[in-house]
Amino acid sequence: MEYAEIKSRLRGSVTPVITPFQADGEIDFDAFKALIEYQLENGTHGISVTGTSGEPSSLTIEERELVMKTAHDTINGRVPFVPGTGSTNHQETMRLTKKAEEIGADAAMVIVPYYNKPNQHALYKHFKTVADSVDIPIIIYNIPGRTAQNLHVDTLAQLSKDCPNIIGVKESNKDFEHVNRVLLKCGRDFLLFSGIELLCYPMLAIGGAGSVSATANVLPGKVARMHDAWFEGDVATAQSLHYELMELNDVLFKDTNPAPVKSALGMMGKINPHLRLPMDVPSEALQNEIRDTLTKYGIALQHV
Repeated sequence: MEYAEIKSRLRGSVTPVITPFQADGEIDFDAFKALIEYQLENGTHGISVTGTSGEPSSLTIEERELVMKTAHDTINGRVPFVPGTGSTNHQETMRLTKKAEEIGADAAMVIVPYYNKPNQHALYKHFKTVADSVDIPIIIYNIPGRTAQNLHVDTLAQLSKDCPNIIGVKESNKDFEHVNRVLLKCGRDFLLFSGIELLCYPMLAIGGAGSVSATANVLPGKVARMHDAWFEGDVATAQSLHYELMELNDVLFKDTNPAPVKSALGMMGKINPHLRLPMDVPSEALQNEIRDTLTKYGIALQHV
């Protein structure tokens, strides 16, 4: 498979769409498809599902496969589709990544396995085995705050050298020195996506390809516009949008993602803001703060 074409297309704001649930805990596929349409109508450059924002650890493997297939069919080729296929379990990761290839996803996003804290050699073997088993581009997802392990730059660089289909990384990594060294060691054409909202703009400045930002669930147009402005050379507009989005970014991460995002989307009338235990909605105080913040941004609310 030739990866140059998808590397040129996979840029900008790739929204990690949440998984909406009904009151009985079942997936609300009608709301899910409507959320994807909302993204596309507002200029989002790509769609991801079943990543952190999609509560993958609360879904069965079969549900994850159905969510991926539903998203792929709804998008229908209008923007690149990059589902999250990683798990703490190696065989599940293999199965889900092969499923992404089978349904025609443009790439798969594979997280550093969480909880079990593999060493760097084990991480190399895990990712190389997954990459070698498919002919689909792979974006590695490094989020040490939730996996308890950081994928070292040298490990990532070796993987990018040994596996032609490992074409990029989503770095939810507050260590900006680490992030800079990714492009130094992996090459300037390696796709670097920000998974930290306050680093979305700074990562563009060092050569990043874009972001996978939970905030784009709520304000997809502004997040997409920040990227468009940057790529158009309108640095002042991109910088202004970076600061304009900061207050919303902050409030959406005062509790564990995606609880605040789901509350916000509920207030906007787009979903019923249910999560599956052990996750739950934010406190009443935080929900009031989210509502006040959305009002400041001029977002139309329901059930105020």
